[in-house]
Amino acid sequence: MTAPASHASAPTAGGPGPLAEREFHLFRTLMHRHAGISLSDAKRQLVAGRLAKRLRQLELDSYASYFRLLERNTAERQTAVDLLTTNETYFFREPKHFDFLREHILPELKGHSPLRVWSAACSSGEEPFTLAMVMAETLGNRPWEIVASDLSTRVLEAAREGRYTLADAEGIPRPLLVRYGLRGVGSQEGSFLFKPDLRKRIQFRQINLNTVLPDLGLFDVIFLRNVMIYFDMDTKVQVVKRVLAQLRPGGYLFLSHSENLNGVSDAVKSVRPSVYRKPEA
Repeated sequence: MTAPASHASAPTAGGPGPLAEREFHLFRTLMHRHAGISLSDAKRQLVAGRLAKRLRQLELDSYASYFRLLERNTAERQTAVDLLTTNETYFFREPKHFDFLREHILPELKGHSPLRVWSAACSSGEEPFTLAMVMAETLGNRPWEIVASDLSTRVLEAAREGRYTLADAEGIPRPLLVRYGLRGVGSQEGSFLFKPDLRKRIQFRQINLNTVLPDLGLFDVIFLRNVMIYFDMDTKVQVVKRVLAQLRPGGYLFLSHSENLNGVSDAVKSVRPSVYRKPEA
């Protein structure tokens, strides 16, 4: 693959100029090949806006120049993926999922030792920390663990720290915030930090769902929420096949309420909207 001629996006003072259609196609192809993410034509301005600041930092005068850099520089390619990956999330998002986990699944599976949960697109950590609070409340000191993964190294760095603003904490019930959070003081005022006992239950890993997965072991519950909306059908089929190979027989898979497995997989059965179960062996 070669980049288009530099005149495709003539630079203007203070920035790289508009993102030409041919250049957008190159970035779109790169994102699909590396991350499995399908960018529609409507995302052209989003791509231009998110990359423009990076081009200025690198003192590059065109998107074509930046694309040539991505072809030969793996680290910068990861930076571009980080910039173009949407990471909107918040604590207790889609709360009925956590109600079902707490009231039905955890009591049913509490004999599993350790009970293992995978947050497979964890973004900046709100989902795995929500899971950790629910599991700590329900299972206490019984053996349990969470693996949290994302493609973006940038959001994983923030998630590992476990520090959020108090505004971010609005979705956390106050008793849980008091029990599991530490209020920042001095230079950290306006933030809270999850206590070490909770943080150590979560293992954060950089994982690309669009490639062969590392050896993760089997999980009792997998959350694969708000990620398949970025994949085309072929990619969905392959990603779900890989993920389900990590789910124990009898285990549960959660998608977001806007997602389903129609035409994607029949290896699990729907037990309620956006919640699936793998048949027992």
